[in-house]
Amino acid sequence: MRTSLLLLGTTAIVVTACGPKSEPATAGDTVATPAAATVPAAAPAVSDAQIAAIVVAANQVDIDAGQLAATKATNARVKAFGRQMVTDHTGVNKAATELVTKLGVTPEPNETSRSLTADGERNRSALQAKSGADFDRAYIDNEVTYHQAVLDALDKTLIPNAQNAELKNMLVTTRPAFEAHLNMAKEVQSSLAR
Repeated sequence: MRTSLLLLGTTAIVVTACGPKSEPATAGDTVATPAAATVPAAAPAVSDAQIAAIVVAANQVDIDAGQLAATKATNARVKAFGRQMVTDHTGVNKAATELVTKLGVTPEPNETSRSLTADGERNRSALQAKSGADFDRAYIDNEVTYHQAVLDALDKTLIPNAQNAELKNMLVTTRPAFEAHLNMAKEVQSSLAR
């Protein structure tokens, strides 16, 4: 189960990096959109080396946000979810690093991986300005959007573009973990009072 979650985390990162653009924020929104939300809908084809960089960047974005939630959230379920994201995505980054090392692939930073990192920093800054229930809702809303974008990216960009059979298999077999993260995030989201 833990291996599946780790592999799923890797897939989510890749999908998020290549996911479609989300709806624009409303005037009252103060939290940055998820990293995946700023990627163009027609993401360009990506190489295995670029996929590796995207996976690492996407996982790190969710690790950083999870660390913030683990310390700043006031709702116990939000805190626990943040800790789970740190654990799972750290494991995914470790597994991804081991795989690319085995394959002799050097992650290649690209527009998507750089955009993920920059958007993740903007999101964390916006979350830092929030507190209490506002923080909890903003964090978990972002996690729902982020994990859906990752699943979309996996299905539409990352899996179809992966050339190496082992990399493609890892993406396919980790997809259920991202789906599990999305479902967990939606469950926590529905438990928060609006």
